[in-house]
Amino acid sequence: MTGTPALTPLTRPARLRPGARVAVVAPSGPVPADRLDMGLDILRGWDLDPVVAPHVLDRHPRFRYLAGTDEDRARDLQEAWCDPSVSAVFCARGGYGVQRMVDLLDWTAMRAAGPKVFVGYSDITALHEAFAVRMGLATLHGPMTAAVTFLKDTATQESLRATLFEPESVLTLGQDTARALVPGRAGGVTLGGCVSLLAADLGTPHARRSAAGGLLLIEDVGEEPYRLDRILTQLLRSGWLDGVAGIGLGSWAECGPYEDVRAVLLDRLGGLGVPVVEELGFGHSETTLTVPFGVPGVLDSESATLTLDVPALI
Repeated sequence: MTGTPALTPLTRPARLRPGARVAVVAPSGPVPADRLDMGLDILRGWDLDPVVAPHVLDRHPRFRYLAGTDEDRARDLQEAWCDPSVSAVFCARGGYGVQRMVDLLDWTAMRAAGPKVFVGYSDITALHEAFAVRMGLATLHGPMTAAVTFLKDTATQESLRATLFEPESVLTLGQDTARALVPGRAGGVTLGGCVSLLAADLGTPHARRSAAGGLLLIEDVGEEPYRLDRILTQLLRSGWLDGVAGIGLGSWAECGPYEDVRAVLLDRLGGLGVPVVEELGFGHSETTLTVPFGVPGVLDSESATLTLDVPALI
């Protein structure tokens, strides 16, 4: 995509303070009530005041893979975002459904409500992209309130807590598993999420035109190697990866033997001539690190880390 401007840093919302009111919404799949309760208890333990949107525990009357109707899921998110007493919006879980409701949101009203913290991953990738493109807002690719990993893994909890309250303490991101797939060092602005969702967004009216100048952070779940090949090939053929500065790879849960997945990633991404670091520790993994999107940083294959130039939140 010749002539596409490089990504620039996005507006960072304010960090959370003790006592902050936070909303929990379900933009995608249905939410188990017991897991939601456990997640709310963790948030309360951080001295947050979580409020659950009205339709979080709904089920779509026909499509049981959705948490309520598209209109109700969109209304919950919009009303939570536009509530001046709410400092952050957390997603309860992923699944599927954001693409059905994202265009039902009143983005003009949400822009007017100002920047807030937004947290989620997986299917929530489509909302990360929408917040970036339609609002110019930096967001957090982090664990969902009712996700099993968030409920059971203390490192996952601490990564999110520190990012929310003490973001300057988590400027360097990466797990001990991280290593170079393609050597190099590059700076850019972070973006990404589930790579299948990024590919599905191509061609839609408000999609980002290019990842040029970006540090692309991607992962996925349940995509066999040939499907990952197809997804990455589509991003390559569309020109969306032209000019990308570097690529950080997260988890590839249920995508087949990792040596097969790794071979596809190297084959499809190795020719871009940019550093690629694998197994950074974000996404559908046993520990889910919180990583910000829309923030400038440096990806370094030698140290196998992503280091942010500024904290995720101000």
